[in-house]
Parts: sequence; structure tokens; C-alpha cells
Amino acid sequence: MDDPGNYRPVSLTSVPGKILEQILLEGMLRHMKTNKVLGDSQHGFTKGKSCLANLVAFYDGATELMDRGRAVDVIYLDLCKAFDTVPHDIPLSKLESHQFDRWTTWWIKNWLDGRTQRAELNGSMCSWRPVMSGVPQGSVLFNIFIGDMHSGIECALSNFVDDTKLCGSVDMLEGRNAIQRDLDTLVRWADANLMKFNYDKCKVLHLGRSNLRHTYRLGREEIQSSEIQSSPAEKDMGVLVDKKMNMSQIPCALAAQKANPILGCIKRSVTSRLREAILPLYSALMRPHLEYCVQFWCPQHKKDMEVLEQAQRRATRMIRGLEHLPYEDRMRKFSLEKRRLRGDLIAAFQYLKGAYRDAGEGLFIRDCGDRTRGNGFKLKQGKFRLDMRKKFFTVRVVRHWNGLPREVVNAPSLTVFNAVLDRASGGMI
Repeated sequence: MDDPGNYRPVSLTSVPGKILEQILLEGMLRHMKTNKVLGDSQHGFTKGKSCLANLVAFYDGATELMDRGRAVDVIYLDLCKAFDTVPHDIPLSKLESHQFDRWTTWWIKNWLDGRTQRAELNGSMCSWRPVMSGVPQGSVLFNIFIGDMHSGIECALSNFVDDTKLCGSVDMLEGRNAIQRDLDTLVRWADANLMKFNYDKCKVLHLGRSNLRHTYRLGREEIQSSEIQSSPAEKDMGVLVDKKMNMSQIPCALAAQKANPILGCIKRSVTSRLREAILPLYSALMRPHLEYCVQFWCPQHKKDMEVLEQAQRRATRMIRGLEHLPYEDRMRKFSLEKRRLRGDLIAAFQYLKGAYRDAGEGLFIRDCGDRTRGNGFKLKQGKFRLDMRKKFFTVRVVRHWNGLPREVVNAPSLTVFNAVLDRASGGMI
């Protein structure tokens, strides 16, 4: 609280300015797609990608290596105040190098130039100061600025805006050295772009039973370097991932821990107990915590499922007309387990035919052996050795997808897929 560095200015733009930004954005996105300005590693603020797409794509490779008995190290990196410290001249030069038209570049330069800010505390204000760095959070400009970070990287790299993950097999010393070379490359990129890594937030997660727990440094050894601290578990996109890749028990407990206070707030604040009042509030405020990226950390053990169902049990008991029904009857109407299966199938459709198609390339393999039987769009069931891999989304969903009727998998859009899937499964909320 006492550190001034924890406080950041809030920039507000006018409505006409926001409209112009949106008009400009559409043209920039078309140019970026045509010229492949962004690499496949970036998932943040990118159409057709999301937190779930980031987690599934990255850890699919990690769990596959672990299933083959390989040791894997994952490095989590974080840039210091990334949006606030972007120098204005560097993204402008990158716009020119990516051959954006000069009018776009000039418009953005004019938009960034001449900004001033001042701080106010208890009614006292300092003098106006020029703003020499910083871009709005969520802007495509930051993605362009960070888009060349993956250049020269040997191992698997994944970005969600400024949050960066690096993964590689480390059974052999060469694997460890490859990760260290990549870290040195990233430090050189940060130096060239006047950015700094937050050493305290950079961690390494050692995965696999035979992991030798190598050490890594961040920073140039001849000037200043810091050893990256190992961590038994790390929060990634809001999901806690531990060294055993046991993505069930802890995420379930954390999800319920977030959801239960919200239900208490609804109970205290809303007097009506009608379904029409409670269900929309529950669906909008509480259930998203129980289902956030659940396709990635889907619970597999009954005791973990019960943690989530217990939270929903309390919600259904609040609804008039359901409070005296047996628990099994209430949960038949609102089963989270059925919703998770439905969510798995919807996510699979998105990866195979929908918005995540580009991000899902290589995650699934078509089974072209006998197209006349089944639904005509069957997937190959990957081989696995460990339960951890068996329960991972890209492996567990294949059996359910292959069991769908032909009219479901042939749906031309996500909206049609949802409707046909619900009819085939008897419907659900």
C-alpha cells in the first residue's frame, strides 16, 4: 500500500475516440491476418483464441512428454508493468516494419503523442507530466509490440498478452541448455525493447518423476542475473497447476471457495426465492467460477466432483419448490457433471470446426479408416500410459465425440451444434 509503484494511472478516452479506434482496429486485424503479423504463440486479445485455448494447447504437449516418461520443465515469466512501460517509438517502428500503411501509423503516432498526466491525493494535485510510454490494456498495439518475442526460440513458447510460458524436455543436459538459451534470447529481446522481467514472479515448475530439477538464470550473467526459483505449484490463467499435474483437487477447492461467498451474497441480498430470480443470478455470478476453464482441469474423482456439487446443492436448495425434493432429483435438473460433458463436446467442436480451429491444429487426428460407420467424423484415440494423460481434455473427449450421432457432428455452426446436441442428449439448462 505504501509503495507508489503499485499505483497506476487510469486513462479514459472519449466516445468519438473509441469509435475511431474500433474502425481502425478492423483494418489492422485484416492486415495482421493476411500478413501473419502475430505468431501462433499469442493467445491474448486474439480472435479465435482464449485462456482455455492457451492452457489446452500448451499442456497438451507437456502431458504428452510426461506420458512418454520424459522430464519436463515449465518456466513462467512475467514482464514488469508491461502495458505501462512500452516506449511509444518502438511499436511505431514495428508497425512500419510490418508494412502497415502510413496513414495508420501516423494516426497511431498522433494518438500517442502529446499525452499528459498528473496525480491527485487527498485533494492535492501535482503538475502535469508528459507521458512517454504506455499503451492501453487490451489494445492490438501491445500484441504487435510483443509479437516478435518468439523469434529464435527453440522450445515451446506460449503467450497470453505479456504472461509467457516456456516448456521443454530436460531428460538430457542439452534440453536444459536449450531452455537456458531461450531465456537468454528473451532477456535480449527485453533489453532491446526497453522492458524488464519481474524476477520475483518468474518461476520454474519441474514435472515428471525423473526430473533432475535443473537450475536456470534470468538476466545477462556478465551484468546481472538471478536464479529462477522453483515452485511446487503455479497459478496459470487463474488455474493452479502443480508439479504432479493433478488438476482436479486443488482447482475444485479453489472454485468452490470463490463461488460460496457469492451464493451467500445472493441469499442475503435477494428476498425472492422464485426460480426466475435465483437461477439467473446463480448462472451469471456463481456458476462461472465452478466452470471456468473446466475443460482443462476437469475433476475426475468423486470426492472432487462432490466439492463442486456441494456448492450447487446449496444454490438449488434456495429455489422455492425444490428445497424439499431429494438431493438426487434436484441435481438431475442442474447436474454440473452433465454440463461438463456438454462443455467438453462444445469445446471439441470449436477446435475441430469452430472458432478455435487454428489453435487446435494438431491436437486431434481424424480417423479415416472407415467413414461409412459411426458419425463420419471420428477421431483417433491417442495412446496413453498415465492416468494424467488419459484424463486430459484432448484424450478423454475423443470417446464421447466418436459416440455422437452423425447429425450432431455435421452441424454447420456452433449454434446449430448446441441445439442438435441438446435434442440428442435430452436437453439441459
